[in-house]
Amino acid sequence: MTSGYALAGEGLHREFGSGAGLVRALAGVDLEIRPGELTVVRGPSGSGKTTLLNLLGGLDRPTSGQVLLADGKALSEMSESDVLEVRRTSIGYVFQSFGLIPVLSAAENIEVPLRLLETPADERSERVAQALEAVGLSKHGHQRPYELSGGQQQRVGIARALVNRPQILIADEPTGQLDSATAVAMMDLLTGLVHEQSTAAVVATHDPQLMDRADRVVELHEGQRLG
Repeated sequence: MTSGYALAGEGLHREFGSGAGLVRALAGVDLEIRPGELTVVRGPSGSGKTTLLNLLGGLDRPTSGQVLLADGKALSEMSESDVLEVRRTSIGYVFQSFGLIPVLSAAENIEVPLRLLETPADERSERVAQALEAVGLSKHGHQRPYELSGGQQQRVGIARALVNRPQILIADEPTGQLDSATAVAMMDLLTGLVHEQSTAAVVATHDPQLMDRADRVVELHEGQRLG
């Protein structure tokens, strides 16, 4: 893999089912994600965007092809425990559905990745407070998800994704459920964090305003990369 890339997909194919029911979600996609850049993946529904993000993030494995980390190691050649460790320590995820745990407060939701890493309690508290401040929710850490607006819940999701200071950020339609004003604020937050912390970010979106903020835009159509 070319030096300087945080994550790369090479010849990624992903098929589901078999025989007459075979679906080719991805067909030979190449993609490299660079530190400090926001890469947007766009395309119509069913084009393979979510499948691509799942492969890049180690949530799924390709039928063929490989996902390479910066050190040249392939995720597909790692054990499940090693992939889980990469996901815990190096990758942050932002999901369209927020993915928050209802019984936990905003601060406790953000703290989950740090607990998985067995981060000391004092450091956890400090980093959670910093994450809440970064997304403008310092006064809302005690509230549970149902007490927060959709935009605030998404901010908690972003804070949780970034609290362990990942090298790679993966976001699937992060503004899809937000009103336009909140979406713009979310875009500014994401792009600012990517550039200020040199995070390598890949985001799937239909949002033209987020595309305008991207450093690179990649288009998928029927599982293939265009251009």
